[in-house]
Amino acid sequence: MKYTRADISENIGCSMIIDEKFKTGTLTIRFITDLDGSTAAANSLGVSVLSSSNKKYRSIAALNEKLSMLYGASISSFARKRGDVQILAVAASWLDSRYAIDGEDIDSEMLAIVRDCIFAPNAENGEFDSEAFAITKKDLIDRIDAELNNKRGYAISRASEVAFEGEPAQFSCYGTKESAEAVTSAQAYTAYRKLIENAHVEICYISPRENPGLVKMFRECFGTTERRSVKFRSISPVKNDVRRVSDTYDVQQCKMVLTFKSDSEDMYAMKMLSTIYGETPVSKLFMNVREKLSLCYYCACRTVGSKGAIMVDSGVERKNLGRAEEEILHQLDEIRQGNVSDEEMQSALLSIENALTQVGDTPSSYSGWFFERFCDGDIVTPQEQLERYRLVSKERLIEAARSLKLDSIYFMLDKEDKND
Repeated sequence: MKYTRADISENIGCSMIIDEKFKTGTLTIRFITDLDGSTAAANSLGVSVLSSSNKKYRSIAALNEKLSMLYGASISSFARKRGDVQILAVAASWLDSRYAIDGEDIDSEMLAIVRDCIFAPNAENGEFDSEAFAITKKDLIDRIDAELNNKRGYAISRASEVAFEGEPAQFSCYGTKESAEAVTSAQAYTAYRKLIENAHVEICYISPRENPGLVKMFRECFGTTERRSVKFRSISPVKNDVRRVSDTYDVQQCKMVLTFKSDSEDMYAMKMLSTIYGETPVSKLFMNVREKLSLCYYCACRTVGSKGAIMVDSGVERKNLGRAEEEILHQLDEIRQGNVSDEEMQSALLSIENALTQVGDTPSSYSGWFFERFCDGDIVTPQEQLERYRLVSKERLIEAARSLKLDSIYFMLDKEDKND
């Protein structure tokens, strides 16, 4: 594997990963901007519609027909949030030209299609094509509805709103359903133009072969317009008093999400801490809160490194909420007091190693890996990062645990206590 990075212009970068084991080429163009509840939906729609058509292929059917002729190539879009920033992307994947039966230059054709989708979209008079926009808008609303129906995921989203209230991170990368429904084609197009002209852009190209013309193409397309930089990490201040918020839904199982915040800069110790605390089937939360005491159906934690937070989410019967909360806090205290065995340290390291060894199995894993390392400001290989995890001592782990402060707790309650 060979990794190189080129600066196209200020705040536009292009990462290139060349790995001969792949038989496909992939290209991801990420537009990165400040997350704002008032613009999130318009931004999401403005980028999503780009993958459906362009001025040459003016309908979803026409574009899909062309992609099918190119051995099932694909173009898609996605939206994410990372702390206080919104990430909107167009991604494409195709068969490397060496495997074309009739010698077609698939690489050049796909780069041209992606270029046209982004820089020559299916739009006129300051609006996207009405049919393409309507389909994209319906897809976004359906996606928002799907998130609402996933109660565990929705509980985590609501917990983020509570924990990061007053900060950009409280908002969804899609915006609300109401804001998405209100966006017009003209507003989405205006949002798209602002992203093209002002957003920080990160391009990732993964292929079995070099493509010397890639950087030149994007340099010509984007030009040298001055762009705003974004801040990928912004520590969230802990509240003076723990905030408790509850909603009532028609659910069979209550959800409880605890958010802890820290000002620690030791990301490796924090990740090891999270792994030992609740990321594996042998973690303290799983083995004690779920297995030993049977206080919940699930109990796991995750790091939100861009905000300096750890979130613990669980599915609990209403009668067990208090005891489950106490035990979740007790297990963190166990780590603070140094009650971590060598076996737990080794198990956490093995879990992290297993995840790191999978980087590079697929083009998307490379794309995600190097983008995250760019956001961290430290571009390292998985093996280099693993060596840093190996250096995390029990003392660093304890210090990271002691830095955590309980910020807020979100409860998703059932409509009534069915056990009474």
